[in-house]
Amino acid sequence: MEKARPISLAPSETVRVTNPGGASPFVFTCDHASNFLPVEFGTLGLPAADLSRHIAWDPGALPVASRLAQALDATLIETRVSRLVIDCNRPLDAPDLVSPVSETTAIPGNVGLSEKQRAARIDLAWRPFHQAISDVIDKRLAKGQETRLVSVHSFTPVYKGKSRPWQIGIIHDEDRRLAAPLISALQRLAGICVGVNEPYSPADRVYFTLERHARSRGLACAMIEIRNDEISGETGQRKWADLLTGIFSNLEPEEARGSRQRTMGKSVQSAS
Repeated sequence: MEKARPISLAPSETVRVTNPGGASPFVFTCDHASNFLPVEFGTLGLPAADLSRHIAWDPGALPVASRLAQALDATLIETRVSRLVIDCNRPLDAPDLVSPVSETTAIPGNVGLSEKQRAARIDLAWRPFHQAISDVIDKRLAKGQETRLVSVHSFTPVYKGKSRPWQIGIIHDEDRRLAAPLISALQRLAGICVGVNEPYSPADRVYFTLERHARSRGLACAMIEIRNDEISGETGQRKWADLLTGIFSNLEPEEARGSRQRTMGKSVQSAS
């Protein structure tokens, strides 16, 4: 959790762009970087302990993304408001954009919102986040700067009673230009169990940010999911950031392949 945060945030403050002029071809997003609830939302009817759980954010994802971006001289774009308020990695028509239930936890403060209340949340956090990504990418492309988009997330070791064996998962759709060499590099590491479209796939509606900003522009992209018990402390965060830095330092996208087959036939899950 961030230190010395204000009690609320203006829309211009709900997204943070670090190193917007980064020389790296990689641009990183952290869509669920914060568990911060502005004061006007109270606790959304949840006990305080729930606000540190995965339902509120992706624990450990931001420290890893920050270290990785800094090491690579890359741009990082992060949300600064909890996904309990609004999930920035969902389209505006998604049923879980403002979810009344996350995993198995009811969120009383998200029930029965008026259209005005829903629109206010979109304007507070969702719209600034996606505008910031668009602005960064558009400026890079206008300069002829190669751009590859990568989103960094974390996931729970157990979901609805089912254990997840993967320490890291790489999520992709039919465009495997970036995912394929990333998966290959991870699979060469001893003792690492790599999920391919695990624990989520694009069929779970977790690929929206990449679809909106990378796929729509023909840019290579991939989504990283790290099991959050691996990055719960600084030692694990540094380990994974260093490991990924070594991979990304030499990572080049593969040529686009002719196959358009998707590996997306999975049931929908609410948190990513």
